[in-house]
Amino acid sequence: MAQVMEFKLPDLGEGLTEAEIVRWLVAVGDVVAVDQPVVEVETAKAMVEVPCPYGGVVTARFGEEGTELPVGAPLITVAVGAGADETVEPEESGSGNVLVGYGTDHSRTARRRRVRPGSAAPAPAAVPVPVAAPVAVPAAAPAATGPVPVISPLVRKLARDHGIDLRALRGSGPEGLILRSDVEAALRAPQPAPVPVTATAPAAAAAAGERVPLKGLRGVVAEKLSRSRREIPDATCWVDADATELMAARAAMNAAGGPKISVLALLARICTAALAKYPELNSTVDLAANEIVRLPSVHLGFAAQTERGLVVPVVRDAQTRNPESLSAEFARLTELARTGKLAPADLTGGTFTLNNYGVFGVDGSTPIINHPEAAMLGVGRIVAKPWVHRGELAVRQVVQLSLTFDHRVCDGGTAGGFLRYVADCVESPAVLLRSL
Repeated sequence: MAQVMEFKLPDLGEGLTEAEIVRWLVAVGDVVAVDQPVVEVETAKAMVEVPCPYGGVVTARFGEEGTELPVGAPLITVAVGAGADETVEPEESGSGNVLVGYGTDHSRTARRRRVRPGSAAPAPAAVPVPVAAPVAVPAAAPAATGPVPVISPLVRKLARDHGIDLRALRGSGPEGLILRSDVEAALRAPQPAPVPVTATAPAAAAAAGERVPLKGLRGVVAEKLSRSRREIPDATCWVDADATELMAARAAMNAAGGPKISVLALLARICTAALAKYPELNSTVDLAANEIVRLPSVHLGFAAQTERGLVVPVVRDAQTRNPESLSAEFARLTELARTGKLAPADLTGGTFTLNNYGVFGVDGSTPIINHPEAAMLGVGRIVAKPWVHRGELAVRQVVQLSLTFDHRVCDGGTAGGFLRYVADCVESPAVLLRSL
């Protein structure tokens, strides 16, 4: 007799308490293997395929596509050991993997079901399930009985932010797929006149404004920045630097052949060298123990603006990488961020952040520290400016560098020394050779 196992939305790591169902990968009646992905969800940080630790027949799904579920809520139920002609090994009924982080441990090879010789595997509809399968989140209208024909989470977010019901749209893509242009067309369509209501002045003013839910990625960013402001007594210092020689060095590297080196990679390499000289800034504060913890490795975060919002991917062990390796890793993580495929592990564990706000065409900023780190280096745009060079006025490529730091971990002398060393390396890359 089959045993019905309930699989709940697992803890996806880093305090994420909810996830939105983007796409179901299985249907009721499907046979699933141990650790087979059954649903794609979107958290505040990444898109994740969630594998099921049970092998058997899916008897129910909970939640329509677009539904937001809290961690611990039921996802699916699976009848384990169902079917007269199918023998499932006992250990196959559950993987035993702890689903924290990005999915389960795929280092081991998934075991296949054993089918008795001479018998074919039963069709999913023919597998007897000796239980009453619960109904998956009842729909309010007949149109809601099937999945919404939309794949892109960006399209879903656009519709959700503007109150567009995707089930009421007819997609113009292949097989009725709803595209961004379909949602934008719905936004341009004339809206019915609002029904007049009687309200007090404060209520009417509140109703007139647009309300945007502070949740998902925006909510996580808001909480993280608020916590940083509450806990960290930060200070900022800055300096202008002549980046002409750094840009010339990069041009010479790229002219020599091989993979292209980015400016961000060169700045990252300078950062790791500076942190080796000033390790106080590669640290965190343990409030419970009332201690400063200086960290042995530099896990370098870099701010990346995406259509989903600001994310900070992390380059692991950046101090061990050369500019070529850093360029490749920045490119890889940036592409994952752009497509919304960063795993939670790619966004956590940073020890120092490099923030290149110059890409927005601005010179300076006083950014908020990425809690629980102790410092952030900001880089403005590199732009031609008048500059005194070797005693004469010249047009040089100038950049403003800023360092925001936790004043608990060091004083201004250390912060100033770090920033001055970075500026010296920017102005004369040969200074960096001493630390290579």
